[in-house]
Amino acid sequence: MTEFTRGGRPVAVDRLDRWVTFSTVGDAELVSLTGEIDLANAPEIGRAIVARIETADKVLIDLTTVSFLDSAGVRLLDALIGDLDALHKPTRLVVGRTGAARMTLQLCAFREDLLATDLDRAAAELES
Repeated sequence: MTEFTRGGRPVAVDRLDRWVTFSTVGDAELVSLTGEIDLANAPEIGRAIVARIETADKVLIDLTTVSFLDSAGVRLLDALIGDLDALHKPTRLVVGRTGAARMTLQLCAFREDLLATDLDRAAAELES
C-alpha cells in the first residue's frame, strides 16, 4: 500500500483507487477520476492529487468516467485549478462531449478554456 502525506495526515492510495488513478501522458501528469465525486470523498481525493502533482509541470484531469459530481467536487477542481494557475502549471480537464462532469461544470460556469472533449486534444493543447 502506497501512502501520501499531506499536512501530516496519511492518505492511503488503496482506498482511493476506486476514484482516482495516476499515470503520465507525455510530460504531463494524468489524474483520472471515476465514479461519484462528492462530499464523502472529495477531501481525500484532493489530498492525494495534491501530493502527486506537486512536482508535475503539466496536469491533465480526466473526468470522462465520472458519473456524479457535486458541489464538493466542483470546489475541489476549482481549488486545484487555482493552485495550478498560481504556479503557472498548464492544466486541462477532459470532460468528453457529454456526461455528468461536463454538465455540472457548465452549469457552474466553470472556465470553458480548461475543458477538452478528449485526452488527445487536451494533451496537444498542453504541448502548444
